[in-house]
Amino acid sequence: MRDQVSAETPVGAPARIVWDAYRGVELGRLVDELLGDVLGKVEVVEGDGGVGTIMKLTFPPGTPGTGYMKEIFTKMDDDKRVKETEIIEGGYKDLGFDHVRIRLEIIEKDDDDAAGESSIIRSTIEYEMDETKPELASFVSTKQLEIMAETIAKYLTHNKSTTT
Repeated sequence: MRDQVSAETPVGAPARIVWDAYRGVELGRLVDELLGDVLGKVEVVEGDGGVGTIMKLTFPPGTPGTGYMKEIFTKMDDDKRVKETEIIEGGYKDLGFDHVRIRLEIIEKDDDDAAGESSIIRSTIEYEMDETKPELASFVSTKQLEIMAETIAKYLTHNKSTTT
């Protein structure tokens, strides 16, 4: 069985600034700095931030499950501002999912009043699982990605004058 869940978070910063924060390993650094106690510790296992990079997220104490997940960057499209990763170990894989892909898209908001100063972070989780285990679907949530997007958005909006 295949399905997906998605969420959109508005950001008061230009898409190019948001993409700079989301592409490569910068996002992991920001998660460590801003959300380490909430989402966990992020470390680069292998790579430089391009396709093939492997990241490990160690969840905070008390988080259910194995306590970590590893993901590999499978797509990095600077023109479309799309980053895709696949979970290769821990996390959803340990819960019994066959395949999990996370897609992060930074979309320029077409708003005359904003003059290119706002964008949207679309976070999507695509997953495949054994159809005899429909209860697994209840574990899929964009909540952590939304928390990450909201926090990064606040950080970028607050620091916009120093990053433009």
